[in-house]
Amino acid sequence: MKKRRDKPIKIQPEYQLIVTEGTSTEPQYFRAIRDIINQQYRGRVQLDIYGEGQNTLSLFDRARSHVQRSSNVYKHVWIVYDTDDFPQDYINRTAELCEQSSTEETEYHAIWSNQCIELWFLLHFSYFQSDIHRKEYWPKLSECMTLYGLGTYSKGREDMYSILEPYMDIAIRNARKLDAINQERTPAMSAPGTKVYELIEKLKPYLKG
Repeated sequence: MKKRRDKPIKIQPEYQLIVTEGTSTEPQYFRAIRDIINQQYRGRVQLDIYGEGQNTLSLFDRARSHVQRSSNVYKHVWIVYDTDDFPQDYINRTAELCEQSSTEETEYHAIWSNQCIELWFLLHFSYFQSDIHRKEYWPKLSECMTLYGLGTYSKGREDMYSILEPYMDIAIRNARKLDAINQERTPAMSAPGTKVYELIEKLKPYLKG
């Protein structure tokens, strides 16, 4: 009798989807993360990313369409958007839809920044809790980057992840402090505040190659 040879079980990677409001700044940042993860951990996690150019409720619809069309089952769907000056109902409703649409199979996450993702970037350098307009973040960010010898900030700058990565733990700590202050507030009322740290914390184990 021939010896039975068990076939090795092929473990499918965990698929995750990031859908961003922006088509420049956010995709550039998260694509850098995607490239690191997909190259080093393809067998454990596979990250897809789309920059949609849509906002709040429309962005949620786009994300759900990607999930429905995909042949892969996404474990986590991260919807990344700025609150900007959109109506409060839209901002809060998007977060509510993420919670309501989550299942054991697929979990939706509302990764909002009030007012903009530049707050997340700024938190890499210092704790900041002043409620300012989104356009005021850019010169503040450029000032911090210049002090660190990192040049100036511009929308869509391709190396933002690599220059911010050494200060990631500082940003997470600062974002958590803001989140504690905003604990009882809606996303629209959480100014300033950002949930980007939740996405980064989830992916962080795969970013330390």
